[in-house]
Amino acid sequence: MLNINSITKGIVIDHIKPGYGFFIFKHLKLDEADFTVALIMNAASKKHGCKDMIKIENVIDIDLAMLGFIDPNITVNIIENERITEKINLSLPDRVEGIIECKNPRCITSNERGIVHRFVLIDEDKGRYKCEYCDQIYSWEG
Repeated sequence: MLNINSITKGIVIDHIKPGYGFFIFKHLKLDEADFTVALIMNAASKKHGCKDMIKIENVIDIDLAMLGFIDPNITVNIIENERITEKINLSLPDRVEGIIECKNPRCITSNERGIVHRFVLIDEDKGRYKCEYCDQIYSWEG
Protein backbone atom coordinates (compact mmCIF):
# COMPACT_ATOMS: atom_id res chain seq x y z
CA MET A 1 0.00 0.00 0.00
CA LEU A 2 1.20 3.50 -0.85
CA ASN A 3 1.67 5.77 2.16
CA ILE A 4 1.59 9.54 1.74
CA ASN A 5 2.42 11.31 5.01
CA SER A 6 0.22 14.01 6.47
CA ILE A 7 1.27 17.60 5.97
CA THR A 8 2.04 20.04 8.75
CA LYS A 9 0.84 23.24 7.07
CA GLY A 10 -0.71 23.60 3.66
CA ILE A 11 -3.67 22.67 1.50
CA VAL A 12 -5.32 19.41 0.53
CA ILE A 13 -7.54 19.48 -2.55
CA ASP A 14 -9.74 16.44 -2.04
CA HIS A 15 -12.56 14.56 -3.79
CA ILE A 16 -11.37 15.47 -7.28
CA LYS A 17 -13.09 13.53 -10.03
CA PRO A 18 -10.74 10.73 -11.20
CA GLY A 19 -8.53 11.94 -14.04
CA TYR A 20 -9.00 15.66 -13.31
CA GLY A 21 -6.23 15.86 -10.70
CA PHE A 22 -3.48 16.09 -13.31
CA PHE A 23 -5.27 18.94 -15.11
CA ILE A 24 -5.61 20.87 -11.83
CA PHE A 25 -1.98 20.08 -10.92
CA LYS A 26 -0.77 21.57 -14.23
CA HIS A 27 -3.18 24.54 -14.11
CA LEU A 28 -1.91 25.49 -10.64
CA LYS A 29 1.67 25.08 -11.97
CA LEU A 30 2.48 22.69 -9.14
CA ASP A 31 4.93 20.92 -11.46
CA GLU A 32 7.12 24.03 -11.04
CA ALA A 33 6.80 24.15 -7.23
CA ASP A 34 9.88 24.27 -5.03
CA PHE A 35 7.98 22.77 -2.07
CA THR A 36 6.54 19.31 -1.41
CA VAL A 37 3.48 18.43 -3.49
CA ALA A 38 1.75 15.07 -3.91
CA LEU A 39 -0.69 14.21 -6.69
CA ILE A 40 -2.63 11.07 -5.80
CA MET A 41 -4.69 9.57 -8.59
CA ASN A 42 -7.40 6.90 -8.45
CA ALA A 43 -7.36 6.65 -4.66
CA ALA A 44 -10.13 4.68 -2.96
CA SER A 45 -13.06 6.81 -1.77
CA LYS A 46 -15.97 5.68 0.40
CA LYS A 47 -18.13 8.46 -1.02
CA HIS A 48 -17.28 8.30 -4.73
CA GLY A 49 -15.57 4.94 -5.19
CA CYS A 50 -12.46 6.53 -6.68
CA LYS A 51 -10.93 10.02 -6.49
CA ASP A 52 -7.85 12.12 -7.14
CA MET A 53 -6.34 14.43 -4.54
CA ILE A 54 -3.51 16.94 -4.27
CA LYS A 55 -1.52 17.62 -1.10
CA ILE A 56 0.44 20.88 -1.00
CA GLU A 57 2.95 21.42 1.83
CA ASN A 58 2.68 25.20 1.57
CA VAL A 59 0.07 27.94 1.73
CA ILE A 60 -0.59 29.25 -1.77
CA ASP A 61 -3.35 31.22 -3.44
CA ILE A 62 -5.63 28.93 -5.39
CA ASP A 63 -8.46 29.91 -7.69
CA LEU A 64 -11.55 28.45 -6.00
CA ALA A 65 -13.77 29.48 -8.93
CA MET A 66 -11.57 27.47 -11.29
CA LEU A 67 -11.67 24.43 -9.00
CA GLY A 68 -15.45 24.72 -8.60
CA PHE A 69 -15.83 25.02 -12.36
CA ILE A 70 -13.75 21.89 -13.01
CA ASP A 71 -15.50 19.84 -10.34
CA PRO A 72 -18.03 21.36 -7.90
CA ASN A 73 -17.67 18.33 -5.60
CA ILE A 74 -14.07 19.21 -4.69
CA THR A 75 -13.28 19.94 -1.05
CA VAL A 76 -10.38 22.22 -0.13
CA ASN A 77 -8.92 21.58 3.32
CA ILE A 78 -6.63 24.13 4.98
CA ILE A 79 -4.12 22.36 7.23
CA GLU A 80 -2.35 23.82 10.30
CA ASN A 81 -0.34 21.67 12.72
CA GLU A 82 -1.39 18.52 10.84
CA ARG A 83 -5.07 19.29 11.48
CA ILE A 84 -7.85 20.57 9.22
CA THR A 85 -8.60 24.12 10.37
CA GLU A 86 -10.94 25.03 7.51
CA LYS A 87 -12.95 22.97 5.06
CA ILE A 88 -14.19 24.70 1.92
CA ASN A 89 -16.93 22.99 -0.07
CA LEU A 90 -17.08 24.23 -3.63
CA SER A 91 -19.91 24.71 -6.09
CA LEU A 92 -20.20 25.88 -9.67
CA PRO A 93 -19.27 29.56 -9.77
CA ASP A 94 -21.85 32.04 -11.12
CA ARG A 95 -19.17 33.55 -13.37
CA VAL A 96 -15.85 32.38 -14.74
CA GLU A 97 -13.16 34.61 -16.21
CA GLY A 98 -10.05 33.53 -18.06
CA ILE A 99 -10.59 29.81 -17.43
CA ILE A 100 -12.27 28.80 -20.68
CA GLU A 101 -12.19 30.41 -24.09
CA CYS A 102 -15.10 31.12 -26.40
CA LYS A 103 -14.99 28.91 -29.49
CA ASN A 104 -17.23 31.19 -31.57
CA PRO A 105 -15.01 32.63 -34.35
CA ARG A 106 -17.32 35.69 -34.55
CA CYS A 107 -17.00 36.51 -30.85
CA ILE A 108 -15.13 39.72 -30.03
CA THR A 109 -12.76 37.66 -27.87
CA SER A 110 -11.59 35.85 -31.01
CA ASN A 111 -10.81 39.08 -32.85
CA GLU A 112 -9.62 41.54 -30.19
CA ARG A 113 -6.49 41.03 -28.08
CA GLY A 114 -6.59 41.54 -24.34
CA ILE A 115 -10.28 40.85 -23.80
CA VAL A 116 -10.84 38.47 -20.91
CA HIS A 117 -13.11 35.55 -21.75
CA ARG A 118 -16.16 35.76 -19.45
CA PHE A 119 -18.88 33.17 -19.00
CA VAL A 120 -22.06 33.20 -16.90
CA LEU A 121 -23.70 30.12 -15.39
CA ILE A 122 -27.08 29.48 -17.03
CA ASP A 123 -27.85 25.87 -16.02
CA GLU A 124 -26.36 24.58 -12.77
CA ASP A 125 -27.72 21.02 -13.21
CA LYS A 126 -26.01 20.57 -16.58
CA GLY A 127 -23.00 22.80 -15.82
CA ARG A 128 -23.73 25.09 -18.77
CA TYR A 129 -22.29 28.54 -19.22
CA LYS A 130 -22.76 31.19 -21.90
CA CYS A 131 -20.28 33.70 -23.21
CA GLU A 132 -21.01 37.19 -21.89
CA TYR A 133 -20.22 38.71 -25.29
CA CYS A 134 -21.83 36.42 -27.89
CA ASP A 135 -24.06 33.98 -25.92
CA GLN A 136 -22.12 30.91 -27.13
CA ILE A 137 -23.01 27.96 -24.85
CA TYR A 138 -20.22 26.04 -23.13
CA SER A 139 -20.41 22.89 -21.02
CA TRP A 140 -17.41 21.42 -19.16
CA GLU A 141 -18.52 17.93 -20.14
CA GLY A 142 -18.37 18.94 -23.75
